[in-house]
Amino acid sequence: MYSLNFNTNYYNNYNTIKSVKTDKLEETKDVNVSKPSFTSNPIMTQIPYNAALSASRLRTELSSKDEKNKYNELSKIVDKETRKQLNALLKTGVLLNSDSNDNSTTLDNLYKIATTQRAQGLNNITILKDTISTLADPHIITQQFGNIPDAYRAQVEALDNQNKGNSTASVPSSGSSDIDVEHSGTCVASSIEFNLADKHPAEFARFAEGLSSPSMSVKKTIKMNNLADNTLDAIWLLNAFEIPYEAHDFDRATLTFAPDKNAIVRAYIQTIDKDKLERSPLDVLMQSTFMQVGSQQTYDSLTDKRAGKFNQNDKGLIEFEKTFTESVVEDKNKISVTYQTVDENAKLTGYETDFNTMKKQIIDSLNMGDNVIIGYTQVDGNNTIINGHEITITGIKYDKNGKLIFICNDTDDNLSKPVEYSEDYLLPKIHHAALPQAVAEKDVNIVENWVEGLKTYKELKHNAQLQQAA
Repeated sequence: MYSLNFNTNYYNNYNTIKSVKTDKLEETKDVNVSKPSFTSNPIMTQIPYNAALSASRLRTELSSKDEKNKYNELSKIVDKETRKQLNALLKTGVLLNSDSNDNSTTLDNLYKIATTQRAQGLNNITILKDTISTLADPHIITQQFGNIPDAYRAQVEALDNQNKGNSTASVPSSGSSDIDVEHSGTCVASSIEFNLADKHPAEFARFAEGLSSPSMSVKKTIKMNNLADNTLDAIWLLNAFEIPYEAHDFDRATLTFAPDKNAIVRAYIQTIDKDKLERSPLDVLMQSTFMQVGSQQTYDSLTDKRAGKFNQNDKGLIEFEKTFTESVVEDKNKISVTYQTVDENAKLTGYETDFNTMKKQIIDSLNMGDNVIIGYTQVDGNNTIINGHEITITGIKYDKNGKLIFICNDTDDNLSKPVEYSEDYLLPKIHHAALPQAVAEKDVNIVENWVEGLKTYKELKHNAQLQQAA
């Protein structure tokens, strides 16, 4: 997991700049900028090579008695629509894919979800259906929080105030409180959730099973060199992010992933009171878990806020935290490439590389079988950044004039399908992108992420000391 030695004044808090609803890309008055075109026919998009389905032998037929029994049992307990999705997963090779950390198949984990106890408040069939539906179409993943039903509001407010150490609830005159999350800060976490479902179906199902089980956790063994070249530096990162782990040797460590303690409250409410376009209980558990990883185990699902040592804001994840989370979830050496030059006043002053290089790096990553999670920014008339958001580039195509079109997934657009942006529109807005090391190292000098993390920590600590002194 690395970052690049580009501009040291890049704007970290790209997804928490203003508490206004401007997450989606909107048309601007920029010269030579094309309006984004939303596709209404996902079939016309070019689907990139899927490394997950090629990592192990692609199987589309049930070969053993055990597999047939598990498939038949699942078919009996799900509804007609979910049964169709299950069959489609079999025919496309997703169901028998075994590209998971423990080599279990998607089918193995779906069967465990259906036949073993779930955490208190969760429902086997609901989690099973959510998992199958998400694997059948990861575009249904959303970061939209659900409302708190009146029947549970007093209890949730009391729990929130108990967490804060308050004896009584304090609700503004508007009638809302911080448990009424209108603008979610989980765009990073939901993008990672999408990527896991899209590229690593068996591992996604394994996470779904573990996070919804009574232990509400899942263990994953990762390679230390996917975090840093030196084992001690990798351990520094694991300790800094406070994720529970056990180091086996100089090469491997087993990490424990878990949602925050209040995630079960949100998951339960979404189980019994989920409205259209709101998160599923599975989305709640996944996004809470990835927010916990990135925020150094300080996330609170009730308020969608976090603390932690690397970020002074209480919403979202910064670039450094995002890269660490991606790296450990995928067990891949991810490099965060910063493209925009941003000054200390959050003003966009230029770019660290030309758009052709930017475009080439993204396309090369797609050709390697990776999706590319990017952070983009929006600016006002003075070029000051007013908002940031994370989306995932999943493929490309060309229009009739030969212009490149990026096929993307946005978990905050209320659309359960891909969207398309022209290169002229999207490239100038990309602040950073997570790329495979093999792609990024061709064009830039790499600085290990623990170096950037330590620098960020020291700067924040120094600023805090100055504020106290003042």
